[in-house]
Amino acid sequence: MTEERGAPNAAEFEERAALLLTLRQAGLRDLSVLRAMEATPREAFAPYRFRDLAYRNLSLPIGCGQTMSRPVELARRLEALKIGRGHRVLEVGAGSGYGAAALAQLASEVVSLERFETLAIEASRRLAAHGAANARTIFADGLDPPHELGRFDRIIVQASVGAAPAALIQMLTPGGALLFARREHAKAGARAKERLIKLDRNEDGELRETDLGPCRLGPSIPGLAQAL
Repeated sequence: MTEERGAPNAAEFEERAALLLTLRQAGLRDLSVLRAMEATPREAFAPYRFRDLAYRNLSLPIGCGQTMSRPVELARRLEALKIGRGHRVLEVGAGSGYGAAALAQLASEVVSLERFETLAIEASRRLAAHGAANARTIFADGLDPPHELGRFDRIIVQASVGAAPAALIQMLTPGGALLFARREHAKAGARAKERLIKLDRNEDGELRETDLGPCRLGPSIPGLAQAL
């Protein structure tokens, strides 16, 4: 759980209230997720030049060719994961740190991996400023994470992949869940479409797949970025 921050001013309060209304109108009903989104100031994680757009349901560029997801899309993914207070959560793709900050409101521990060192450093700084003491960002390849991180109750991939990464499946605890976007095959010249997939591991280690419908996430890239 993150530490308490100062109360938002009147303008911020209105913007957050408008975002909550947008989330509810989009069908979000999980109160814990709605509270997490309300408690996470998106403007604190958005680039300064886009802060006036932070509470609109827009994806925002953050550098290194990456973007912040639309709030509705992020909230839907969090709702699908059904995160409990005692869960350890692994996030692949820290980006701005906004997703990790929202996750930190729901889980006991959040580890967020980022392949761009610049983004990893900036996300760590923003999380510290936000007071998210239970979240940390690591410069690492999220598709081949360090084994010493241990196992996780929930894993979320903030990018699309061709198939569920085997390394991430191995890091799931019994009773755990992995959420990712799977790229569908597309005809030549057409944009590949993605489906949001949830893998649940039962206590015997068996996996059950659930297709949660269409989504939009940028493609994942293996390895560490060498220049940024």
